[in-house]
Order: sequence, then C-alpha cells, then structure tokens
Amino acid sequence: MPAEITLQPNPNAAALAEKRERLSAVRAALAEREADVAQLRSQMKVFEARYLQRVGVLYAELDEIAARITEREVELYDSDSARRRAQQARERAQQTHEAAFGSEQEPVEFDPSPSLKSLFREVARRIHPDFAGDEAERQHFTLLMTRANHAYSCGDAETLQRLLDDHLEVNAAGSDQGDGVTLLRLARQIQHAERDIAALDGEHQTLLQSEIGQLYTNAEAAAHQDRDLLAELAASLRQRIADAQHRLEFVGRQVIALGR
Repeated sequence: MPAEITLQPNPNAAALAEKRERLSAVRAALAEREADVAQLRSQMKVFEARYLQRVGVLYAELDEIAARITEREVELYDSDSARRRAQQARERAQQTHEAAFGSEQEPVEFDPSPSLKSLFREVARRIHPDFAGDEAERQHFTLLMTRANHAYSCGDAETLQRLLDDHLEVNAAGSDQGDGVTLLRLARQIQHAERDIAALDGEHQTLLQSEIGQLYTNAEAAAHQDRDLLAELAASLRQRIADAQHRLEFVGRQVIALGR
C-alpha cells in the first residue's frame, strides 16, 4: 500500500492569520480612540467658549473693579506696597480680559512654511486612502489622513514626520514579499498602532486633567443632577461684582473726603 501522505500545518500561515487578526483588532481600537479624543476636543472647545461667554467675562469685570480699587487706594495710602498691589491687580485684570475676550480677535491666518507644505504633500502621497490596496487599508489610511490633516492645520511637523517614518519603516522590506517579511510588516503596524493608542489615551487624560477639563467634568456631573454649573458660577460672580462695586464706591468716598 502506498504510504499515506499527511499534510503538515504551515506555521507561518498560522502566525500570519494571528497577526492579521491582531492588526484588525488594534486598528479598530485605534479608530475608536481617535474618534473619542476628537469628540472630546470638540466638546471642550465648545464648553470653553460657553464658559468664557457666561463666566469668563464676569471674572474680567470683577478683576477690573479690583484693579480700580487698588488704584484708588494708592491715592489713600501713597506707599510702595499700595503701588505694587495696584500694579499686580492691573496686570491680572489685563490677563483675565485677554482670556475672556481674546477669542473675539481676528483669527491668525494659517500660513504653513514651505517645508511643512512639502512634508504634508509627501505624507498625503504615501497614505492617501485612494492609494490603499484593499478596503481595510483604505479605512486605515482614512484615519491616518484625518490625523495628518489635523497635524498640518496645527503646524505639527513632528506628527507628520512620524506618520511618514512609520509608513516608510513598514514598507522598507522591498520587493521580497515572503511570509517572514509580511510577518515583520504586520508586527510593525501593530506596534505603531499600539503606540498611537497609548498616545491618544495620554492626550485624553491630559485634556480632562487640565483646568478647563476639570470644570467640564464638574459641569457634566452637575447636569446629571439637573444643575447648571455655569449659571451657578455666574450668579456667585455677579454677587461678588456687586460687593466689589460697593467697595470701589466706598474707597472713592474716602479719597474725596481726604481731598485727594
């Protein structure tokens, strides 16, 4: 009887299947993180604008009155310490005014340098979705181009260069497309995606830990209790403004009484 032929499993085929499955999962996770962080950026930008309109302008008004009080007190006390307090209060008033009303200034025109333009064109040439080999790669390239466009609009050459370097590294194997080369390419893609996920997680945390981020978190928690945190802050500030205005009038009467 002829010897029975037993087909041995190809270890490379199993490894390739595992790597492709892992790459698919990590790319899906990366896309989700990108969407989450983009949404958070947008939500916080909208919240910050609301905060400045409803609360920031009141802080600016309060600090302006405080600066006027200290300036009138210089007339009362005529001392170096009084003048220092007045100067510090005026500087603070200018800072809060710029913070509250700076967004009303004319936006700065985006004028990228020739080197940034060249770098962006090279990135787009390499990772534009139109150049993808299949649907999975097209979706991934779309994600990368979204990141590249955001980096370009922010003048972030470092991120653009990293996107380009990643692409070149993954495709550095040349024309040899054996299983070993493919495994290496897939491993690099997984490594890059996992690194970007970690970076996005870090950005997400940094956004929420910022001063405006913590206020945003508190406002969201208050909303779940049917409270409007910005309205509460505004009401408190209006009372403080009224108290400060009374103080300014009192100091003014003192200055007049002293004939200064």
